[in-house]
Amino acid sequence: MTLDKVDFQLQERHNFNWLKQLGSVFCVFDQQDSGNISFGVEKDGQKYFVKYAGAKPVDFTGNTQDAIGRLKKSVPVYQSLKHPDLIKFLDHFSTENGYALVFEWFEGECLHSHWSFGGAAKYTNPKSPYYRFKKLEVKKRLKALNAILSFHTYAESQNYVAVDFYDGSILYDFKNDEAKICDIDFYRKSPSVNDIGENFWGSTRYKSPEEYELGSPIDSVTNVFNLGAIAFGLLGGEKDRSFSKWDANQGLYEVAIRAVDEDRSKRYSTVKEFYEAWKINQ
Repeated sequence: MTLDKVDFQLQERHNFNWLKQLGSVFCVFDQQDSGNISFGVEKDGQKYFVKYAGAKPVDFTGNTQDAIGRLKKSVPVYQSLKHPDLIKFLDHFSTENGYALVFEWFEGECLHSHWSFGGAAKYTNPKSPYYRFKKLEVKKRLKALNAILSFHTYAESQNYVAVDFYDGSILYDFKNDEAKICDIDFYRKSPSVNDIGENFWGSTRYKSPEEYELGSPIDSVTNVFNLGAIAFGLLGGEKDRSFSKWDANQGLYEVAIRAVDEDRSKRYSTVKEFYEAWKINQ
């Protein structure tokens, strides 16, 4: 299909006439497996990010109605967790065949842009956002991590747990050295449990042991693991958590390695406690 000279692919045709009221399309993200398709639109010099469920993206194998239901359920999450380090949520509405969320546009690049830099290219291509981020000085990467930890400390204070948070949820503006979080659709009210089992939402690079086990708690201790794993993704060797691959100081390494302990009882008990230890060691 083509909208305003931008080409994209779907499994079947879909009516996007409702998009015209929001502005002209300048980019499309059509390679998500979540069932959502997203658009960058511009109107009167203002840019917006529109996330939509109701169409059938090429990589989507699920039920369209389930995707619509999930997107609708995310609205109170964005409303409850407004924060300077989260992309700004503006509006939501039903269309004839689906549901749309509208956000303020942020000039950041996704650190897991699998649609442009899939597989090894993410780590080796000098144009990959992740590769470029890893080449930044440690101070700038720490600033980005502080934004991530600050937001999740706030989410915890509002009794939310992060679900499916990974580097694909991080946008980085290389021009202004600013990070923002996007895509918190699956965050849940605490307490919560793993109700799916081994295929619980999330990236295998960042999931804790309990996120593979049906009935396990999904809570602050789980999130401590996720955020510790993110720290290794942004400052270290990702799944290789050896000190030799770590770019920051030893104190921060000790904090991060405790956060990703397989034994829940040995991790920090809250995200707030983890973030406090992290700040002390910078």
